Amino acid sequence: MLYKKAQEPELSKSLFRNPTSEYRAAPFWAWNCGLEDELLLKEIGQLKEMGMGGFHMHCRVGLDTRYLGEDFFQKIKMCEEEAKKQNMLCWLYDEDRWPSGSAGGFVTRDQQYRTRFLVFAPDDAPDPEEGAYMAAAKAVRSKNRTGIGKYRIHLDEEGYMTSYEKVDDEEEAGSEATGDLWKAYLEISGDTPWFNNQAYVNTLDKKAIDRFIELTHEKYYEELKEDFGTKIPAIFTDEPQTSHKEMLREPFSREPVIFPFTDDFEDTFREKYGFSIIEHLPELIWEQKDIPVSHARYLYHVHVSERFSEAFGDNIGNWCREHGIALTGHMMNEWTLHSQTLAIGEVMRPMKNFGLPGIDMLCDRREYSTAKQAQSIARQEGREGVMSELYGVTGWDFDLRNHKLAGDWQAALGVTVRVPHLSWVSMEGEAKRDYPASIGYQSPWYKEYPYIENHFARLNTALTRGTPHVRVGVIHPVESYWIHWGNKEQTSLIRQVLEHNFETLIEWLLFGLIDFDFLSESVLEEEQAQTQDSKFHMGAMAYDVVIVPECHTLRKHTVDLLEAFADRGGEVLFMGNLPRYMDARVSGAPEKLALRCTRIPFNRGNLLEALEKYRDIDITVRGVDGDDPTRMKHKETGNRASNLFYQLRDDGSGQWLFICHVNKPRNEHITYTEEWTIRLNRRCRPVVYDTMTGEIYPIDAKYQNGRTLITYYGSQHDSLLLRLEPVPKGQEVPAKTGLGKQVCHLPKETSELPEPSGYELEEENALLLDLAEYAFDGEAWQPEEEILRIDNKFREKLGLPLRMEALAQPWIYEEEEKADHTLRLRFTISSEVEVNAPVLAMEHPEQAQIRLNGRPVPLQDTGWYVDECIRKTALPPICAGKNILEITLPFGRKTNVEWCYLLGGFGVQVSGRKKKLIPLPEKIQFGDFTRQGLPFYAGNLVYEVPLTCGEGELHLEFSHYRGALIQVELDGKKAGNVVLAPYRINCGHVKKGAHQLRIKIFGNRHNAFGPVHNADAAETWYGPNLWRTQGNKWSYEYQLKEMGILTTPVCWLEEE
Repeated sequence: MLYKKAQEPELSKSLFRNPTSEYRAAPFWAWNCGLEDELLLKEIGQLKEMGMGGFHMHCRVGLDTRYLGEDFFQKIKMCEEEAKKQNMLCWLYDEDRWPSGSAGGFVTRDQQYRTRFLVFAPDDAPDPEEGAYMAAAKAVRSKNRTGIGKYRIHLDEEGYMTSYEKVDDEEEAGSEATGDLWKAYLEISGDTPWFNNQAYVNTLDKKAIDRFIELTHEKYYEELKEDFGTKIPAIFTDEPQTSHKEMLREPFSREPVIFPFTDDFEDTFREKYGFSIIEHLPELIWEQKDIPVSHARYLYHVHVSERFSEAFGDNIGNWCREHGIALTGHMMNEWTLHSQTLAIGEVMRPMKNFGLPGIDMLCDRREYSTAKQAQSIARQEGREGVMSELYGVTGWDFDLRNHKLAGDWQAALGVTVRVPHLSWVSMEGEAKRDYPASIGYQSPWYKEYPYIENHFARLNTALTRGTPHVRVGVIHPVESYWIHWGNKEQTSLIRQVLEHNFETLIEWLLFGLIDFDFLSESVLEEEQAQTQDSKFHMGAMAYDVVIVPECHTLRKHTVDLLEAFADRGGEVLFMGNLPRYMDARVSGAPEKLALRCTRIPFNRGNLLEALEKYRDIDITVRGVDGDDPTRMKHKETGNRASNLFYQLRDDGSGQWLFICHVNKPRNEHITYTEEWTIRLNRRCRPVVYDTMTGEIYPIDAKYQNGRTLITYYGSQHDSLLLRLEPVPKGQEVPAKTGLGKQVCHLPKETSELPEPSGYELEEENALLLDLAEYAFDGEAWQPEEEILRIDNKFREKLGLPLRMEALAQPWIYEEEEKADHTLRLRFTISSEVEVNAPVLAMEHPEQAQIRLNGRPVPLQDTGWYVDECIRKTALPPICAGKNILEITLPFGRKTNVEWCYLLGGFGVQVSGRKKKLIPLPEKIQFGDFTRQGLPFYAGNLVYEVPLTCGEGELHLEFSHYRGALIQVELDGKKAGNVVLAPYRINCGHVKKGAHQLRIKIFGNRHNAFGPVHNADAAETWYGPNLWRTQGNKWSYEYQLKEMGILTTPVCWLEEE
């Protein structure tokens, strides 16, 4: 049990204020280099300093220590021992990179365990191109195949299949044969670099996953079994999947189509359903003229999902339970009906045996379905919580206010185990482009992270207690999507409608403040005897109403359960068109059931009206101060909240209520105040548990007609945690306190702060060296080019794999490979000034020959820059005018050719792609500091501001800033941090006279290490190839982001 303290009768104040490790985040700690003991131990201490409760030891791009080898497990055990010393948890990860299952390629060296897939192709189709570079289980073609059969396909003029037949060789050759001839065969996956020149595992085969368990889980247990279930709570599995399903573009297309399949699929299908799926394969692909829905197609999708679930989730989940730990992690492609059908079938069934079902929330997306599916199965299976891999692929400039906002809405949807993506061990080579930012020491704000982490840890102490209070169940419509998985031309419209209905229904309910759970029909199959109350039971949950959201087909077992529920007085709510099929066969049973139940159109108004009787909470919101009152005059105000989620939990005699914002504000710089009126359908006394400060205090309430009304004021990043204790009638005495936060009014008289008198850089200023002339192996110099492109050019010339998204790991090359080639780089540095004591920062300078203005530079290590792998080497002075820096590198398969940095006491001026050194600015004004001589500066900057004022409480507001957060120091004492709207701080009492403010803006690494040549500002996928864009998405001119306090802060005094 992870949350043992949740079983205590009450949440103690001390635990809430100072939560222990199990309530805290455990980031992906990216093992991405040759691992060294000293660095690993140091970084565990840094994670502890950040407020983390543990770490996932997660192998990623760049690992150069043999995976699952003796040295690898020495590091694992050492880190686990250090975690125990630090009172942290050590979370395991089951793979070298992802997706899980191949054990770094060790499993699939044996051909019998490789993924395989069914290929359905025209008889005259040419052999496919073999191999692929991809980080997923999409089909990697090979010539290792076995014939399944040949088929004659008869299509009418509209492309509908009128008939088909499986033919033998004689029938194929017959002179009177008509129709198009297609062939089916089972193909075994070819090699791909991503799986270390092996293949992905066969996730439809339990024996293959047994081998994965043997090589991975059993090995971990052998090494660490004493701490399984205590200091080691779980093992993370990442993006398991089947071969991806495909479809024809249109019915007359003649390209091959791929489907998941395995050697004994026909046997287990025939045993389960009594007929051959091989005889019916064309029904997976074409729409039939007179049969709108194929029963065989439906059962194929059911069987794929079940085979996958049994082989992977059930198999590993059972092993974990037997060995005292939880299986956690997440599925591939969780978000949409389309994506989950394509990669796994459905999401909820494979996670049934996860101890901690999980999700993956990348790019700061709002995937409500992803979270709700995991939350639903976790609730129904009685799990302690939900895991989320969050903050991934957001880039270096994803700031702390967005960390809070992104985490809050997920907490409302059940997330208790936060796995921040990610904390790099090293930035060496390609690792620095492995989906930044690094949530670790490489980010200049890392020591301030407890501000965020304490909030979520405190929240978890409450939201892991008791049981969820949910009254609404929704039949998951994914099986209706399966029956329409046909060629795009004929099925895309109906699938788009299903997808749209799925997304909008979720939003109508969540933003309508009606919590609910999805009901997976495959999991419902295991629900047999229902109790005789009027609830619909599913595992640990019981619902008052079940919604059928315009499903096209239902399982017979589902219909039987709904009929029994209706017989006992429960409400079944059918939305929109009624189901016409049962188990994908025409049936009147669903409609017959619907006719005795509640039926409404598929729209928001009718839905919320029908569910009003099941409502527990409502919130109206009106703007009070700060927003432009003329902007939205055409819209009514004071209506139900449109940007809040909640979670309600029963705990002892009372309840916990968490309310939070969901979407980003229209303009995060412009602050405003919202007045929330919270209506609860019971009498209760509310107590605020302030997760930002750890304070606990009562809040005013009113009572009307058996309800409780609470008024609360907040801004656009705020959330609220309340403890609700019952109040007997006649004892409704409101607490004597204020109403939440104070209204966000600015006083009538404010003053701008004086301009800064000085500033301080916490790191050296930097000139990015990313464009150079180059020469290969003594050849002639070539014109200036960006360095990662130079690396690709040389690799292509030598026939070496490119360092892109799918490169085999360094550890597989056990013998040290000699770098037999030479790359020369020549940087031109223009300067208006002489620079004394400049420093060159680069990776592995000990391997390079460095010359400045023709003179050799001796190696003189002076420390590191940003990451310990980027070493600093002292250079001779830079002269005014033109300077030539030449770097000669040995070049081979493992060589990392990376950007370099010139550091020192200078400023930098950028014009397009041109750069030159200028004098270091004497002052930095409020405004974008990248335009003030610091375009590539990526550290923290302190504004020194003199202030003369009268006596009183000094308040400051910072409306516009770009950076991770702001920290204020007054007269040598820290006043606090500014992160969230309304971006204000009370600096405390000041006496009349002169004072000194030091205002620190915490930076990020985007302008020094981000994709500064990416010209597509709308791109949100911060993956490795964003540094290597092509065409009009590429720009040699620098695409920098604003940094600093962008407008002059204001101040005012309040009399005490």
